[in-house]
Amino acid sequence: MTTLLVAKQYIKNFINKYEVYLKPLMKLTLALASLMMINSKIGYMHRLDNLSIVLIIALMCSFMPMNFIAFVAAGFIILHFYALSLECAAVALVLFLVMFLLYFRFSPKDTLVVVLLPICFVLKIPYVIPLAMGLLGTPASVVSTGCGVMVNYLVNYMSDNATAISAMGEEEITTKLRYIIDGLMDNREMLLTIAAFAITIIVVYIIRRLSVDHAWTIAMIGGAIVNVVVLLVGDLMFDTNVSIVGIFVGTIISLLIVKVLEFFVFHLDYNRVEKVQFEDDEYYYYVKAVPKITMAAPSKTVKRINTPRRKSGGSQSRH
Repeated sequence: MTTLLVAKQYIKNFINKYEVYLKPLMKLTLALASLMMINSKIGYMHRLDNLSIVLIIALMCSFMPMNFIAFVAAGFIILHFYALSLECAAVALVLFLVMFLLYFRFSPKDTLVVVLLPICFVLKIPYVIPLAMGLLGTPASVVSTGCGVMVNYLVNYMSDNATAISAMGEEEITTKLRYIIDGLMDNREMLLTIAAFAITIIVVYIIRRLSVDHAWTIAMIGGAIVNVVVLLVGDLMFDTNVSIVGIFVGTIISLLIVKVLEFFVFHLDYNRVEKVQFEDDEYYYYVKAVPKITMAAPSKTVKRINTPRRKSGGSQSRH
């Protein structure tokens, strides 16, 4: 454990020291992963499906605010849909406008969630997001998480039905719009996932705020169980055909990731809990103090030992 604590402090010191370089690098990596994922899923506009363009835009995103990445990703999706069908682009534009209005109204600081959640779906570990946001966020994070889920299922739906949409003639505008909107609104798996993630965030948030030992660990385990139960019950009720093995494996991996997150963010020593009581003229105060586990990284000191040099003796005789 001592080795882990020292390594944790080294990592924190490294991040603090090089934060000015690490932040742009993180934005670059996130933007690059998002745009490449979009191009691989729905690369209908060939001009955008170009590594050079993706690299240039990702570099631009690295020096811009985090929200800019979400706007660029939304723009990529709309342009790809426009290459597929004007109706697809129109539906996506309206949907993004509604999502951004809700997002900026309730959870404007959760940009990372909106961008990262579709990537986590590709990696088969989307359950890490509701668990992490329940620990680090607020109930308002339900909005940003729901937006991320909708973006993922929107891209998947258009990708899966691209052939059917392209086969419809240009004169069938109403039919296309109805086909697209009905397909999204009737997607029970998407609605179930949004509901499960929302319930998980609220449950984890409530439990982690309780004044009990190991509240974060209890919260993440309880939230994972609730998430699995909601998804399985929803599958039985609405026949969503979710992968049961995928749910369990993804949940276990997500729990391990969130546990690592807890180690860096909220690592407490419950063996040294102190409960104090004091009062003033109007109130009694009961305080439970739990110390953080910290350990300073050992600093190396170099000690120099200089041995005095012996002066060469003797005098030269003059002739």
